[in-house]
Amino acid sequence: MLYGLMTEEINHSYDGGIYAELVRDRAIGRGFGSLVHWPMVARGNSAVEVSVDETTGPSAALPRSMKVSVTAATEAAPAGVENGGYWGIAVRPRTTYSGSFWAKTDAGDVPVTVSLQNDATGIIAAKTTVTGLSGEWKEFTYTLQTGAQPVSTNNHLILTIPRPATVWFNLISLFPPTYDGREHGNRVDIMELLAAMHPKFLRLPGGNYLEGDHIATRFNWKKTIGPWVDRPTHPSPWGYRSSDGMGLLEYLEWCEDLKIEPVLAVYAGYSLMQEHADPGAALEPYVQDALDEIEYVTGSADTTWGAERAKDGHPAPFPLRYVEVGNEDWFDRSGSYDGRFAQFYHAIKDRYPSLQLIATAPVKSVTPDVLDEHFYMSAEESFKRSNYYDDHPRTGPKIFVGEWATREGDPTPNLQAALADAAWMTGLERNSDLIIMASYAPLFTNVNPGAMQWAPDLIGYDALSSYGSPSYWAQVMFASNLGTEIIPAKLTGTATRIYTSVTRDEARHRLYIKLVNATSDPRQLTIILTGAGKVAPQAKLTTLSGKTPNATNSITNPRSIIPVKDTIAVAGPRFTETFRPYSMNVLELSYE
Repeated sequence: MLYGLMTEEINHSYDGGIYAELVRDRAIGRGFGSLVHWPMVARGNSAVEVSVDETTGPSAALPRSMKVSVTAATEAAPAGVENGGYWGIAVRPRTTYSGSFWAKTDAGDVPVTVSLQNDATGIIAAKTTVTGLSGEWKEFTYTLQTGAQPVSTNNHLILTIPRPATVWFNLISLFPPTYDGREHGNRVDIMELLAAMHPKFLRLPGGNYLEGDHIATRFNWKKTIGPWVDRPTHPSPWGYRSSDGMGLLEYLEWCEDLKIEPVLAVYAGYSLMQEHADPGAALEPYVQDALDEIEYVTGSADTTWGAERAKDGHPAPFPLRYVEVGNEDWFDRSGSYDGRFAQFYHAIKDRYPSLQLIATAPVKSVTPDVLDEHFYMSAEESFKRSNYYDDHPRTGPKIFVGEWATREGDPTPNLQAALADAAWMTGLERNSDLIIMASYAPLFTNVNPGAMQWAPDLIGYDALSSYGSPSYWAQVMFASNLGTEIIPAKLTGTATRIYTSVTRDEARHRLYIKLVNATSDPRQLTIILTGAGKVAPQAKLTTLSGKTPNATNSITNPRSIIPVKDTIAVAGPRFTETFRPYSMNVLELSYE
């Protein structure tokens, strides 16, 4: 379980990120600001006014809508609205896009034409017409099929009306093909990057995003399940509104698609602006919410919330072993976390005694199964802290390093950060009798100007493509070459900034030696394997390196720093190898 994923809605990680929705602000919010991404379209002599109507919407959760009042239009000169997506909409040739919207009209069966248009050339990549609108709110679906045009990102989704009419819209959506074909699922390229990391878990729904700035704007899971039309959306603490298309079930399906476990964080009665519920009666509703949430995840279809999950399209329960109570509750100045954690602990353990409960700050009232610790460090700090847990007491709870990163590089880490990350991870591996899980954070960033709130981030992307940073490749190398037990190892006579860990898979007769050379010089090192028996004459060597510590990857040069595979000769249990400057290396040896 050592290596996994931590994610939250930051840097447009979901909306504009892994969640494949192409339309920005698909649900219409309050006031003029909600229409920033919905400018009018007026061809020829047509005329249109666009506004937010607070008096009508498709549901109680979405009580308002976008009112599109066309006063002049023809088939040749229609009018309507358009949406540019998240810094562009990616259009690929010979691709089917699936879309939907809710709408009603005051003008009978007025047709709505939906199209994808290239901003530079004016070419329409795909077009269809939706009919059947009436005076009642209804959902309409459509597909757009592109032809042989080239790949581009400078496209708009356009909805137009060919005659005078008023149409009210909400939940205008468009999806490309998704990972494993899951309806309304995740981006293929980003999910493939995650799969290559070989993660074991996903910590969800995130850190600050779980808490929200205020109790009223927390991640309220019950408002993120069911049909979109019943999800009211909510502001994230990072300055933009979440569509909540990535709701609780979608997180769980994300785990299912990657064949990994959820680590479920439940809201614990504290929000970032120092709002909290005191232990006792005031906290009880949030405890009950957590119990209901666990039942939604794990309960059979004949339980109350298991039945809700089945109604949402997933009859089978999900596996769950770890539940985290809150997030970074050391920031709660009221000092209430000890009592709050105890109340959650007793309630959850009473009903689900096998669950492992994770505390986000030290507590004295009860002993948590696991303690979540976070580290955001400079490269110098990461190097120095590589032995942080070597002498850590083994008498307390196990450790989950739920958020950690070397913060150098922008928007994604450079090679120096990756080397420092690798040095830190050798310490995590050496101490994995204590450290049961670890996850880098933040995981994602949209690299467009204005999209990012925190740097650096492991994976970068824009509307069309994505890439892994050098630190991403460090994660891939470490998680892909991990034994089942720790082998004692020590370095003697080496220079500074050389780090190592050794693990063994006894069943497969494999030994994995990780060695980081964070110096500017090549290092010749003698490796002595004690008790390994007969060693195969060749070993696999994977190396990530660069010419300078500032070398990095980017959206325009995504593979400047990538692992290189090789084989080396091994002259028995004692052999010498030279390791490149600024490199992290993984040796895989077979033995008898």
